[in-house]
Amino acid sequence: MPRVLIVDDEENLRRSLALGLKVEGFETVQAASGVEAIEMLDRGLSVDVALVDLMMPGLNGLDVARHITRAHPDVLTILCSAYHLSLSQLDRSNCGAIGFVPKPYCLTELTRYLRERVTRPPSSRRPALVKESA
Repeated sequence: MPRVLIVDDEENLRRSLALGLKVEGFETVQAASGVEAIEMLDRGLSVDVALVDLMMPGLNGLDVARHITRAHPDVLTILCSAYHLSLSQLDRSNCGAIGFVPKPYCLTELTRYLRERVTRPPSSRRPALVKESA
């Protein structure tokens, strides 16, 4: 069962996403800020994926993704935001994130995307955007 670290300063969104992912078979851990997420990982928290909000007060999602990529290279980082981020912008950010998921979440698409990204071999984990259903 993949373990997902949800990093978002919006408590209701973080909790509802954690509940939805649990129902879909994921184990979840939550962090209310980028600093909290980094501290958890640096203290030895083991996760497969960090789903990180791009726009948070203090340490933003790009900075969190850069730290995770550098200090915890086995953790896949996926950014999310209500603001649009193209694949070329994600590439240029040089943050190590392997994907971007737009908010609001479509739980079905998000769980499919997470399962697909976690099961891919590391050599094929190029950045990708979640595809919305028609």
